[in-house]
Amino acid sequence: MRRSLDLMVCLSVAVVLGACADDQGEGEAAAGTGGSGATSASGSGSGTGGSAATSGTGGATPGSPAHEGGGPAAGNPDGRCAVPAEAQAADTSSPTTVIGDGTPESCTSAAVVAAVAGGGIITFDCGPDPITITLEETAKIVNDTGPEIVIDGGALVTLSGGGQRRILYMNTCDEAQVWTTPNCDNQDHPRLTVQNLTFIEGDSTDEDDEGGGAIFAQGGRLKVVNARFFNNACDPTGPDVGGAGIRAFMQYNGLPLYVVNSTFGGAEGYGNACANGGGISSIGVSWTVINSLFSHNRALGNGGNPAEAGTPGGGSGGAIYNDGNRMTLTLCGTRIERNEVNAHGSAIFFVSNDHSGNIVIDRSVITGNLGGSWYPTYPQISNHDDTPITVTDSTIE
Repeated sequence: MRRSLDLMVCLSVAVVLGACADDQGEGEAAAGTGGSGATSASGSGSGTGGSAATSGTGGATPGSPAHEGGGPAAGNPDGRCAVPAEAQAADTSSPTTVIGDGTPESCTSAAVVAAVAGGGIITFDCGPDPITITLEETAKIVNDTGPEIVIDGGALVTLSGGGQRRILYMNTCDEAQVWTTPNCDNQDHPRLTVQNLTFIEGDSTDEDDEGGGAIFAQGGRLKVVNARFFNNACDPTGPDVGGAGIRAFMQYNGLPLYVVNSTFGGAEGYGNACANGGGISSIGVSWTVINSLFSHNRALGNGGNPAEAGTPGGGSGGAIYNDGNRMTLTLCGTRIERNEVNAHGSAIFFVSNDHSGNIVIDRSVITGNLGGSWYPTYPQISNHDDTPITVTDSTIE
């Protein structure tokens, strides 16, 4: 990851990374300005690669229904968990910026990139039909444009990376995005909410060594509500790269990153793929995942972390990859199925290096995930054998 404040971040993150390698080894041994880029429902967007079912890193074909607003719905249809107030969708009734003038042609890559850089509450007016906007550069959050930043697609907008670039980037420790406090590794802003949006064909392969094919978020807070992630990708191998859908670091004061009523993959041909964490991945981040669906995502690497001799590393966390120290993964009303790995955690990889983390699973289903080893407590979940896992009214089989 490109960091301009290397020393500060090393003090706060490198210790985790180092511990990660040491402790996982023990555990696994035991076990530019854009152009238009917009297409309406009547046209096909630009995409590269074959479907995730057949290509190495995913990528919907130009004729994919995802380009026309199609694909699996957002969220787990069987999820019945209450959503706390702080995890609900943001109010967008008084937007700061409205992208578009009611026509598909007005909803351009350049308009999206500029609006995201400007911050505030962002909505879209691209006409009555679903639309795909293919970004010609990554949309980047500027850290002093909040503190609240909301991007709301109105359940009609799909943002595509075109199989060539990451879609959305936030990093409080990136001086190019404005350094707003002396504690960039633990500050309460920006507080970014993405809602009612679809992210397709984001790809951070070779862009850096961290991941986050659709979204990369370091610092501040991130919340994801009513979102869909299809055919996103990041580097296919490596011990510590991850998160084809979302890669996250350093959420303020260790507060959870909420994912609510969202879908990662959801059907054959729509899955996301990366070395680790086919859906989401993080270091030192707590997650609360509510009424969401993860399926057909893949961890493509092999050799684990640290990489076994003669391997490139990775291959863990088909749906979810969590690493770090004190953190909590909470699932409620969430279904994880038909994800696949080569190394560990076909559904979930959860390593708390100082053994202080825990997992809470409530009214959820984890089933039919494929591959991997090191399952000391429950099938499809890789964790240290002393990690507390609380399971209520759930199926894990």
